[in-house]
Amino acid sequence: MANTSTAARTPAKASKRSSTTKSSTTKSSTTKSSTKKTTAKKAAVKKAAVKKAPARKPASKQAVAPSASAGLVAVGVMAPDFTLMDGAGKPVSLSSLRGAPVVVYFYPKDDTSGCTVEACDFRDNLAAFRKLGCTVLGVSPDSVKSHAKFAAKHALGKLTLLADEPVAGGAPAACAAYGVWQQKSMYGRAYMGVVRATYIVDAGGKVARRFDKVEIAGHATEVLAAVKALG
Repeated sequence: MANTSTAARTPAKASKRSSTTKSSTTKSSTTKSSTKKTTAKKAAVKKAAVKKAPARKPASKQAVAPSASAGLVAVGVMAPDFTLMDGAGKPVSLSSLRGAPVVVYFYPKDDTSGCTVEACDFRDNLAAFRKLGCTVLGVSPDSVKSHAKFAAKHALGKLTLLADEPVAGGAPAACAAYGVWQQKSMYGRAYMGVVRATYIVDAGGKVARRFDKVEIAGHATEVLAAVKALG
C-alpha cells in the first residue's frame, strides 16, 4: 500500500515540474521576443537618426557662401556703379562723379585698428587728392550711424564713408560687385567678410588701377602717386 501511494504521487510531481518548465520556457520566449522588439526599435531609431543627420550638414555650410575672390574687377573694365548713403544719410552715386578720378577703398569694419589707421591716412592726404580733382570714397558693410560715429571719434572731417549694408542677410551689394566680399578665416572659423582693396576709377568710369592685399602703412601715399600718374 505504501508503494502504491508513492507511485501515485510521483507522476503528480513530474506533472508539476513539466508545467513549471513550460511556464519558464514561455516566460523565456516572451522575454526574448520583448528583447528582440526593443533591439529592433533601437535599430530603427538609430537608422532614422543617421538618415536625418546629413540633412542638417548643408545648413552649416550654407552659412558660409563660396569665395568671391575671382570676382575682382579687372583694370580697363568699367567700374560697377553704385549708390550708397554717406555718414550724413545722403546718397552718393559713383556715376555722378564722372569727369574726374575717384578712389574707392574697401575696408572691413569701422573703428578697428587697421581700418582707423587707413582712414586717418586718407584723411591726412585728402587735400592733396582734392588738388588733383580726385574724390576719395571709403566703403564698408557698416551702417550710416556707425560711419557717423567713426568719423566723429577720429575727426575724419570731409572723408566720405559709404554704408554698404547687407540686405536680409545677403552680401553687401557694392562689395560683392567689386569682388572684395570673400571667404575669410580667423582662429579656424570660416566666415564672409571684406578683404582690403582699393580701386582708382578714371574720369571715364573705368578701373585705372587696383590694389589687392593692401598694406596699410603708406597706402594712401601710394594711391596718391598713382592718381598723379594718370595725368
